[in-house]
Amino acid sequence: MASFKQIGSIKAFQAFIASVYALPDDRLYSIWDLLSQEQRFSMRALKGIRKKDVRKVKLNLLIALAWLMAIANRLHIDAEEEVWKRFPMQCSYCGKLPCVCKATKVLSRARVKRNDARRPRSLRAFQEMFSAIYPPERRTLAEAGVHLAEEAGEVAEAVHNFLGRHIESEFDDIKLEIADLLSCIFGVANSARIDIAR
Repeated sequence: MASFKQIGSIKAFQAFIASVYALPDDRLYSIWDLLSQEQRFSMRALKGIRKKDVRKVKLNLLIALAWLMAIANRLHIDAEEEVWKRFPMQCSYCGKLPCVCKATKVLSRARVKRNDARRPRSLRAFQEMFSAIYPPERRTLAEAGVHLAEEAGEVAEAVHNFLGRHIESEFDDIKLEIADLLSCIFGVANSARIDIAR
């Protein structure tokens, strides 16, 4: 029987989603359906934020995460690898830990350097990494939610662009946007004090 342990990695969680849902996802849902479901539950999490209902935020955020992993599985994208490439223990835009984008109005993307010795080894460690990069006390839960909505739309846009034109660089954009959306899921979880691994 498939299971996910709290010490598991993003890769292990993605594999868990594949082992439980890949067959029905493949048989019953198009990629557009998967995107729609991910967006649907992300928006339900936002409704929980608006209503100050952390239970609703948690439930729907976790379901949105599962649908995001279904999207990554369908497109054969290793979500953990893409997250680490995009956020190697630093902000993907300013290149700092913690992020200084808001304070310094960074105008261009910095080159990020990876130190694989610092790579988180579990889902919980990735959540802690995002808490260090984007400290939850520096923004409200509502601000984190707005960022989540923005990135959910960007994943959908990237998929639409790629499937409309089949340009490889646009497939690479999907990988970046999945990493960005995953960072926002962690951001909302951190702001709402939700332990995703648990």
